[in-house]
Amino acid sequence: MDLALATGRGESLLTDWPEIASPLVADEQVIQIGERENRDPDFAWPDINSTAMTLIDVFAVRELGAARVLERTWTTLARVGWPYWVHFDVDALDQSVMPAVDSPGSPGIDPDDLIAILAALVADARCTGMDMTIFDPDLDPTGELAVLLVSLLGQIFAPR
Repeated sequence: MDLALATGRGESLLTDWPEIASPLVADEQVIQIGERENRDPDFAWPDINSTAMTLIDVFAVRELGAARVLERTWTTLARVGWPYWVHFDVDALDQSVMPAVDSPGSPGIDPDDLIAILAALVADARCTGMDMTIFDPDLDPTGELAVLLVSLLGQIFAPR
């Protein structure tokens, strides 16, 4: 939903900005990594598959591996040449690894690949920041999944 709104798709109350003539982010500037439902015939947003966005679904991530995903990402970033923001949706991880999310599912990105991809992206000087959504602590009564998530973040932001 955040991606749809940022690219001008959705209710005008949320997509029309005063004094801004276009969406906040042009499709050509979007790199989406990790969608798991786009190959499903009942995919809720099939129109995204025919946009100018760079789309690397979870199946491609698992097939290509982190290094080749980053090659495709760097190619797009070189083409657009702008600073970028990273949005990390925790449910990109497989539900067997991280079930404490709003939309758990399988398959997911391998944690080691996720760390490699995000660490490279946030370490790049063009990266202006990162946000993370949606960890649900109510689904983690022991706190062990929060510890896992903090560990993953620590590895993503560890000095290289």
